[in-house]
Amino acid sequence: MQAMVFGPDHNRPQTGSYLGRAVRIALGDVLTCSASRANYSQTMTNLQLAVHFFFQIGAILLVCQIVGLVGRRAGQPQVVSEMLAGVLLGPSLLGLFLPAVSAKLFPPETLRVLFPVSQLGLAAYMFVVGLEFRMDIVQRQLRSAVAVSIAGMAAPFVLGAALGWYFHGHTSLFPAKTSLVEAMIFLGASMCITAFPMLARILHFKRLTGTTMGTVAIGAGAINDAAAWGLLAIVLASFDGNFAGAAWNIGGGVGFVAVVLLVARPLLARWARGIEARGELSDGAFVVCLALMALAAGFTDWIGLHAVFGAFVMGIAMPRGLVAKELIGRIQPLTVALLLPLFFTYSGLNTQIGLLDSAYLWGMTGLILIAAIGGKGVACWLAARATGLSNRESLGIGTLMNARGLMELIIINIGLQRGIITPALFATLVIMAVVTTLMASPLFELLVGRHRPATEP
Repeated sequence: MQAMVFGPDHNRPQTGSYLGRAVRIALGDVLTCSASRANYSQTMTNLQLAVHFFFQIGAILLVCQIVGLVGRRAGQPQVVSEMLAGVLLGPSLLGLFLPAVSAKLFPPETLRVLFPVSQLGLAAYMFVVGLEFRMDIVQRQLRSAVAVSIAGMAAPFVLGAALGWYFHGHTSLFPAKTSLVEAMIFLGASMCITAFPMLARILHFKRLTGTTMGTVAIGAGAINDAAAWGLLAIVLASFDGNFAGAAWNIGGGVGFVAVVLLVARPLLARWARGIEARGELSDGAFVVCLALMALAAGFTDWIGLHAVFGAFVMGIAMPRGLVAKELIGRIQPLTVALLLPLFFTYSGLNTQIGLLDSAYLWGMTGLILIAAIGGKGVACWLAARATGLSNRESLGIGTLMNARGLMELIIINIGLQRGIITPALFATLVIMAVVTTLMASPLFELLVGRHRPATEP
């Protein structure tokens, strides 16, 4: 399989972090290959790009809704249906059976338009998630959030590293140029990732935003993903023989969070007093908030930590009360209905099923699934229980944290493009990401039940 990748043409001079450069190189490779497959060499005009973009939006939204209707009957939230819709629109189905239609609807050049718009939708949604993030619950449940985060990183990382050791020495799933340490760290990081954007959508779908269960899960998920991206930065730096890139990723992220929460947040709170006194958020103030969101997302993307973290942290820094309420009311409807499906669909456009063609590879996939589910879901459940949360809340947190989704696809795709893992190992990891995401919602209903806890005061 091949999953989502993104970035500008890798033939241009590269700047920024090694992780960011890896992401940019990946999209250039995929677009080049896609163009070759589609035999699409003619340069499109701006008008042609616009026409294609509108047709793409229409097709994506309609397919997402159709798949969503089927998914809801199976207990799946709309977000999972959007991920599957992208696969259906990609080379795995539409491109396989109707290649001419696929090439006409999604010519490679249009992905350069679809990608940034999809990233805008993701950033805007994570900004809203940050606005809804309950710091008061995190402070009250700090022990649980930290414990779940540590357990959700340590246990799957150890199991993943052990599998990396085994695969490196006893199979051909890692290329010869990948060292044992790189193999162990990469697979460990792949195991401990959580589908941060997808987790936010599932929590919203289940009306868990603002509850202890939802806040502990999203807080732990944010820490897990930041740590996983830091580990990936270390692997890429080792692969390139230069650790300055990893230091830039990690140090830049820590500095960004410190500046936003310790400097920008108090200034924004002072600024919000005037808005509260006037009783409305003006259009100009709304634009300022959007600009801050975009700058934050752009900065964390530039340093290699992904735009979701910048938008999420900036959302946390925004003043609560009237400002947060107005921002959520203006941003959320259009983002959820229009922009966010483009992000989840985009990933599927470069996903191709077909590499798992032997019992041996399916056996390796089974090992990875057992390690992933046991290391993440079970460890998070035990950690939540050990810190005093109810069994129901702990089961819910463990189930939700086990979903990996698109953040997993991003990381393993970078590993494939850089030559750290083989296509066969990549395919097994994609299966793991899809299965753990698909099982999250039904398993949650089975273990936790359909009762939705009321939003806590």
